Amino acid sequence: MMHWEGIVEFVTVVETQSFTVAAQRLGVSVAQVSRQISALEARLATRLLYRTTRKVSVTEAGQLFYQHCRPLLDGLQAAEQALSQSQTRPTGHVRLTAPVYYGETVVAPVLHRYLLDFPQVTAELILDNRKIDLVADGFDLGLRLGPMDGSSLAVKRLASRIHHVCAAPDYLSRHGEPHTLSELSSHQCLVGTIDVWRFSVGDRLHEMRVSGRLRCNNGTALVDAALKGLGLIQLPDYYVARHIEAGTLVPVLTAYTLEDGIWATWPRSRYLPPKVSRLVDYLQTTIAPAPPAAPTIPA
Repeated sequence: MMHWEGIVEFVTVVETQSFTVAAQRLGVSVAQVSRQISALEARLATRLLYRTTRKVSVTEAGQLFYQHCRPLLDGLQAAEQALSQSQTRPTGHVRLTAPVYYGETVVAPVLHRYLLDFPQVTAELILDNRKIDLVADGFDLGLRLGPMDGSSLAVKRLASRIHHVCAAPDYLSRHGEPHTLSELSSHQCLVGTIDVWRFSVGDRLHEMRVSGRLRCNNGTALVDAALKGLGLIQLPDYYVARHIEAGTLVPVLTAYTLEDGIWATWPRSRYLPPKVSRLVDYLQTTIAPAPPAAPTIPA
């Protein structure tokens, strides 16, 4: 007969790499977590974890045991969710994360409307430009921007993201409009966190190293600099679309415009409850799709 004692505590410690964090997540004491895992190891006659005062690591046997236990807990959670009538509509707490500017301007307004539509849901939105570990930090959902190659997470594309190179009309009247990528070397390029801009050339990705008088790790500040005529910027559509529409910024090099994705991500092995799956669908249908990228010049 299967003995469940200690399995939840063991899996939580493996995923958080901490007895203290595991205890906080389970709402019990650290001593109780330690006792349950010690009893589990004694029952199995196998060391599952190495413990020091500073670090917890998983033994080879512990890793094998975890790989079998995680699906069992997922299945148990799925069974409980399937039997719960409260899950006919989204209920419960959702913890999600998104990059700062995109979270402020796009995700937060959508989330607020979602909460109005589903009053039995509560949410915590953490805005952070780092790629947070969703499993270790206890997140139900993450919003990611750009390429997602090689991700170990479950991924759903929500929309496209278009990267525009643009400048103020005043700057272009003084310095001229670039028509080829090589002309960027003679322009003031307002640089972000890295001094490489990416472009689509035919079916290939092309990178150009750029430079200028200003470097800043904040997109809003770079937009302001461009509006004041200090140079060219390359930023996603959610930074510049309204300025392009108003005519205060003019897109250039449109034949090389790069398109990538906006993604919803969640731990691959986890059952996705309605409070999360409905939010993912809500985001996908609410986020306005970006306009199609301009045709590219063949390589």
